[in-house]
Formats: sequence, structure tokens, C-alpha cells
Amino acid sequence: MERRFRYDDWANREEVARLRAMAPPPPRAVRILAHIVGTQWVWLQRLRGGPPAVVWPEWTLDECERQLDLLREEWRVPVRVTEITYTNSLGERWTSRADDVLTHVILHGGYHRGQIALIIRDAGETPAYTDFIHCTRAGLLSD
Repeated sequence: MERRFRYDDWANREEVARLRAMAPPPPRAVRILAHIVGTQWVWLQRLRGGPPAVVWPEWTLDECERQLDLLREEWRVPVRVTEITYTNSLGERWTSRADDVLTHVILHGGYHRGQIALIIRDAGETPAYTDFIHCTRAGLLSD
């Protein structure tokens, strides 16, 4: 799972770099990127039993990048639980396996990076190339 989180970190940073290159970046794309990052904090806090985080934070690109720096370190700390019980943003109570949560975090980011790609393409620009296989072929995930 650690390798997948290194990929996810790389892909999110590619999005930051791509959005920085646009003048100005589409606000909706920045909002979605902030959601990707904010949701990682939500799940991390749930896994650790910490206070709730914001699902849709109002962050700038600079703040997204700062939060990614913090998350990179936080995801390196091993998850010590096998299951969590939590209340979702709709107020519903759920229990999930920790490995399912970790998989969800990675897939959730990929889903929303696809939305960002569409927004960037609709703006007449070329989106960041964040495919997992591209990352591995380029040797960006050392074992």
C-alpha cells in the first residue's frame, strides 16, 4: 500500500504543478484538488480516532501543496487498526475495514483527478498525465 500512496502523492503534486502553470487556474479544479487533499485528512483522522476534518476545504493551491507535504509524512506512519467505526458527512454511522479505507483513498483521488483533467481540457489546455502506469514506466516509484 505504501507504493500506492507514493503514487498518489506524485499524482496530486502533478496536478498542483499543472494548475500553477495555468493563469489563472480554473477555480473548480482547485476546489476539487482541495477536496482530494481534505478528504485524505478526513480518512486519516478516522483511522487514528482524531477530530473530524473538512471534506470540502476552501484552500488555495499553496495551501493544497502545504497540506500534501504534511500528508506525505502522515501516511508514512503505519495504520495500527484493522477496522474503524465512524460517522460520514451525511450523519450515517458505518464500520469499514482499514484496508478498504486505504484503497478508497487512492481510488477517490484518481476519480477526482479525472474530473480535474476534464476541466483543464475544457479550458483548452492539456491536463497533467497522472496515470499510474506512466508513473511506474518513468521510474518514479522506486521500491
